[in-house]
Amino acid sequence: MPISEWIQVAVLALIQGLSEFLPISSSAHLILPAQLLNWEDQGLAFDVGVHLGTLCAVLVYFRHDLTRMFFAWIASIRGHQSADGTLSWLVVLGTIPAVIAGFFFVSLIETWGRSILVIAATTLLFAAVMAWADMQRKEQRDIGHLKVRDAIWIGLAQAMALIPGTSRSGATITAALILGFDRATAARFSFLLSIPVTLGACVMMATRITSGQSILPLEMLFAGAVIAGISAWTCIHLFLKWIARIGMMPFVVYRVVLGVVLLFIYFNLPELA
Repeated sequence: MPISEWIQVAVLALIQGLSEFLPISSSAHLILPAQLLNWEDQGLAFDVGVHLGTLCAVLVYFRHDLTRMFFAWIASIRGHQSADGTLSWLVVLGTIPAVIAGFFFVSLIETWGRSILVIAATTLLFAAVMAWADMQRKEQRDIGHLKVRDAIWIGLAQAMALIPGTSRSGATITAALILGFDRATAARFSFLLSIPVTLGACVMMATRITSGQSILPLEMLFAGAVIAGISAWTCIHLFLKWIARIGMMPFVVYRVVLGVVLLFIYFNLPELA
């Protein structure tokens, strides 16, 4: 395969890994290179590969938490309740809105939601919402205060992130801040919510791969998954380490700059839009 193909795979996998868990929208950043640089779509198999990479990253990072939650969830079915068991059920509950929205609206979003104008609009709109939530935050609640209604509201915010430019982590963290949770709790619950949603997305995309599609060589798919996984693990580690101190404002500024650039491209460089 030509070196340019390897470069595209590496860049797109790195973008997926870095942007999946940052509040900047991974879907927007994966769409933009193809439109702005005229790169060929790498196909659903590549999408599955890089999403599996990010899924493995979050599973590895939270492996101890997930182990406790799994056994606590099994125990809760048998009538033995615990904080970890309750958290497991709340993750399941918070996933339901995204599953429903994906089932009914994913085709509509894929058709109408991938234009540069839509991405620019959602990037700027949710930058404003994120800024307001971060400035108005109370941080009076931690993970132990998470209730059913909180999981539902945060889950509804996650469902909105199906629109490119919104950001799944941005929407869920913002919703948690509005509900009074501290930044670290908001980020942790957001990452836990990403696990079933990412797994579901991988399964959905995998079922849509047809034998007639052009599929990248196995070594390229594997390289993309590894790059996405390593960069995602690094991103999770640094984000959780720094989020309480830096907050959401650096990402708000980034989104504003990105949104303005995209609007400039749309209105002044229509051949790229």
